[in-house]
Amino acid sequence: MSAPQLAELAQDLLRAALKAGADQADALAVRGTALSVDIRQGQLEQAERAEGTDIGLRVLIGQRQACVSASDTSRLTIEALAERAVAMAREAPEDPSIGLATPDQLSASRDAAGLELADPGADPDAAALEAAARRLEASALSVSGITQAEASATFSRRELALAQSNGFIGGYGRTGSSRSIVSFCGAGTAMERDYAGESRVFAADLPDDEGIGRLASERALSRLGAVKPPTGTYPVLYDERIAASLIGHLLGAINGEAVARGASWARDLLGKAVLPQGLSLTEDPLRIRASSSRPFDAEGLAVRAKNFVEDGVLTTWVLDLATARRLKMTPTANAMRGPSAPPSPGTTNLQLTPGAASRDDLIAQMGTGLLVTSLIGSTINPTTGDYSRGASGWWVENGQLSHPVHECTIAGNLRDMLGRIVQANDARPHLAIRVPSILIDGMTIAGA
Repeated sequence: MSAPQLAELAQDLLRAALKAGADQADALAVRGTALSVDIRQGQLEQAERAEGTDIGLRVLIGQRQACVSASDTSRLTIEALAERAVAMAREAPEDPSIGLATPDQLSASRDAAGLELADPGADPDAAALEAAARRLEASALSVSGITQAEASATFSRRELALAQSNGFIGGYGRTGSSRSIVSFCGAGTAMERDYAGESRVFAADLPDDEGIGRLASERALSRLGAVKPPTGTYPVLYDERIAASLIGHLLGAINGEAVARGASWARDLLGKAVLPQGLSLTEDPLRIRASSSRPFDAEGLAVRAKNFVEDGVLTTWVLDLATARRLKMTPTANAMRGPSAPPSPGTTNLQLTPGAASRDDLIAQMGTGLLVTSLIGSTINPTTGDYSRGASGWWVENGQLSHPVHECTIAGNLRDMLGRIVQANDARPHLAIRVPSILIDGMTIAGA
């Protein structure tokens, strides 16, 4: 289905909703294709192709709303869907915060021209992805000591169209290509594993498969002989691979939904310091050739670059229209939405201010402590910010990597932790969330 056909489909949904009795409505039509190939022990483990069109309709009657979705785009289904949505909305509870955007809030951009979100090249077939996965596996197994590898290569192409009864009609497409590999070494209870993976909007931007495979194997081998670290209070360095999880906890705390419910440890921190002075957390939805870029948000609002945190100070919440109304603030054009649910706040491309030091500089600076390269499980209290996660990585002695460690827990309070972070300069530029390695002193480690 072409982009104009998707736009017409979304408008058909709107017309059906208004005919069925809706006061306002918005409709989403999404066409997607995904292809993935997995290789394990030299054999084709799985080859999957999925494609289809999904439609979603939100209707509003006064201050009541309902959402419905389907994967059948026939005329009868569209009419039945609209009638069902209107019937549901009439029974829904009133919510004074719901409503579409006003004309002055709508984005002038109605497509993704200039953002380079979709690879113009031909879509790869299953044979090409299988060949890539086999190269990944072969390169991983070429490293001495690796006993097994599991490789995957994927491609996806997606088009969407959004139409609203306030006059907004827009749409865009995006592509994604990825490679991933898990390498295994050792045996029995001493078996270790690690992974490497890369994804890009344009397939030509992917690193070579051989390098990805070797990296996964080198990471796995480095884990052999891991022991529990000592228990105590030490500095902890979050490797760039997992440092974004810390910023993810901050984003969850400043999400308008959590704040409006009073279920956020940051609910009283607006206008106050949440990061050290000099650090900003910037969102740029218009970044060129980035996987999370978009020309408008899920409510048709104009997007722009902005700082959620500026010079360490929290400047705003992450808001869609509804949460902005509840909190009596201006929306930040951060609405996200799928076909089956109403909009909710979310973020796109983020960047934490990079530091001046390398990761090695921070290792030297920390003296004795823990370099975390993997996190498992979590116990996070969203209201208090109490933080506890399983971890593994490397023990650091006298500013140098000493030996691999595992089966430990790191704990603290997010409000305190984020207020004293020291960031490195090693964030990878192609990622949607650019967060470098992060050092935090005085964390509790439970190990041996």
